[in-house]
Amino acid sequence: MGRVTERRKVLRIRDGAVSSRPDTLVAEEPLEIRLNGKSLAITMRTPGDDFALAAGFLVSEGVLATVDDLQNIVYCAGATADGVNTYNVVDVKTAPGVALPEFTLERNVYTTSSCGLCGKASLDAVRTTARWPIADTPPVRVTPDLLASLPDRLRAAQRVFDRTGGLHAAALFTEDGELLDIREDVGRHNAVDKLVGRALQNGDLPLSRTLLLVSGRASFELAQKAVMAGIPVLAAVSAPSSLAVDLAAETGLTLVGFLRGSSMNVYAGEDRVALPAAAARG
Repeated sequence: MGRVTERRKVLRIRDGAVSSRPDTLVAEEPLEIRLNGKSLAITMRTPGDDFALAAGFLVSEGVLATVDDLQNIVYCAGATADGVNTYNVVDVKTAPGVALPEFTLERNVYTTSSCGLCGKASLDAVRTTARWPIADTPPVRVTPDLLASLPDRLRAAQRVFDRTGGLHAAALFTEDGELLDIREDVGRHNAVDKLVGRALQNGDLPLSRTLLLVSGRASFELAQKAVMAGIPVLAAVSAPSSLAVDLAAETGLTLVGFLRGSSMNVYAGEDRVALPAAAARG
């Protein structure tokens, strides 16, 4: 479906000169996620990778952990009163025996593209138990030089951003810096869900030997999504929130913020950052 971008007429003013021209914008549409036929959540997203987004969302909610937990995902035909399929409603059917947390089925959340936590009853509801405790995984070691190289590689792979300038991105790298996958979306949490959902569909969870890089800030929700997918290192080009730092410290997640050029702040899990032997702390 060619719905990732749309064209709109704009009035362009440059150095006093005025002209009318079409502009390319990133598309934003609602996606309703149903779980076994019951409405669960609505998120504003950029169309594309909708099945992966839904699967990744359910990983972060603790519903799905492996591809065997997932029976299928389909677009819902007749999503509107006149029977038209808008491709804005998906239904996720879990395999028999998959436990469904009670809070998940009853909260019916509306999430915006800027804050996936909107509508959560409490932080306790999202502090779900991780299937793969990060502290128990084999150690991953990354150098500051490797971390510093990732934002430019992320930016170079953002194909839709080049046309619109209006998308967040999330990318998975190996501990050696190899780019595994990148996803773009109007919502940073959706971009991460698309990455994690693809990994679940491919049978790659847990992502215990990877690094997650996000193009914006590191919120509590993004830290939680990393933990639930078994990702040991989360890096962001902007600031983390205090709650994200708290969660990282509690779970053993390595959290890096303000990753710009050769500069960065390590807020938690510094044992995974391989500093030069001669490095001194101020």
